[in-house]
Amino acid sequence: MNVQHCRLCHCDDLWPFLDLGFTPPADDFLKEARLREPEIHYPLQVVRCNECNFIQLDYVVAPDILYQNDYPYESSTTQTGRDHFNDFAASAAKRFSLDSSSLVVDIGSNVGVLLGGFKRLGMQVLGVEPAKNIAEIAIQSGIPTLAEFFSEQAVEKIVGDHQKAQVVTTSNVFAHVDDLDTFVGNVLNLLDDDGVFIIEAPYLLHLLDNLEYDTIYHEHLSYISIEPLVRFFGKYGMEIFDISQVEIHGGSIRIFVGREGRHEATSRVQEHVRFEKESGALSDENLTKFSRRVQKHRNDLVWLLKSLKRDGKRIAAISAPAKGMTLLNYCKIGKETLEFVTEKSSLKIGRYTPGSHLSVFDDSKLLEENIDYALLLAWNFKDEIIKNSSEFRNNGGKFIIPIPEPIIV
Repeated sequence: MNVQHCRLCHCDDLWPFLDLGFTPPADDFLKEARLREPEIHYPLQVVRCNECNFIQLDYVVAPDILYQNDYPYESSTTQTGRDHFNDFAASAAKRFSLDSSSLVVDIGSNVGVLLGGFKRLGMQVLGVEPAKNIAEIAIQSGIPTLAEFFSEQAVEKIVGDHQKAQVVTTSNVFAHVDDLDTFVGNVLNLLDDDGVFIIEAPYLLHLLDNLEYDTIYHEHLSYISIEPLVRFFGKYGMEIFDISQVEIHGGSIRIFVGREGRHEATSRVQEHVRFEKESGALSDENLTKFSRRVQKHRNDLVWLLKSLKRDGKRIAAISAPAKGMTLLNYCKIGKETLEFVTEKSSLKIGRYTPGSHLSVFDDSKLLEENIDYALLLAWNFKDEIIKNSSEFRNNGGKFIIPIPEPIIV
């Protein structure tokens, strides 16, 4: 579905500044039988609302295509991620004095890693996760989960069966939602009067500064900055009362929202708004410059890989995150360059990458095939992945870190 109006302010003055071509859904890893079937590619273009400066995609892929068809993403894959979510739960529980009477609801809860942290601290927890295969993993690990989309009906069920929530979280989910007006209305109906809505998402300014264009894919409909969100939440009698920045996923932002006047606001909110304005990050000039940097990055990365291939080197990709699929498809990197892709997640091993149709194997394949260079697609977890690949390194293997500039380590 083509987008005609801004997701936040509904203005129809949208300026396209980055075109990444047509790509398949980044998490749609194919079973072998599907290789003989047509694969649908959707436009991947980014626009800025000229009224409120909100950055978003101009095309929406239906959520039942993205999330309910054998979804392969698990938030528990890395130790770095697990540690991050445990720290998230501990800090929120302490700050908002949560106890055994408190209900924490996580929207888009995946396998329940964040809620597991709250549960271990004694809180009541409930996940809402539309990907049924992922919700089942959470339930089996002891995290109560509604296997459905977050909706008015889901809220009625939660409040009726449990209570209103003291904390509602969305970790890397708020940016996935098309109808944010309805979504926030449902959050309000779920929260108690002093409840807190905590959003965590990659921060747009980090994306622009660090050339993290691979984090743009169809699930990520919106790219979060603070100024437009302050205006948006104000429409619903809500306010952003605090902000913190966290290192996960190349630089993310944690946004604390409540009903107006219910929580003491910190100076960090206006500091972020002021910086976004004064930095010129969302200006025509800076966004055009960003687009040119993306094109140059593609040329530089492809040149590096082709140079290594000409020298007779064997290259594979290590890790297969959704962001890596944007990189491969936009740069048109496929079987002519890479031998295969390796992964830790059993949900992806044995399948094929969307678009490029590279085989996905266990990480041990790097050693079995005497690979010279591993293109590290999950660069946001590079320290952990490199540390865990000591045998590959000891055998002379090297890593190519693609973002923000292609380098060999």
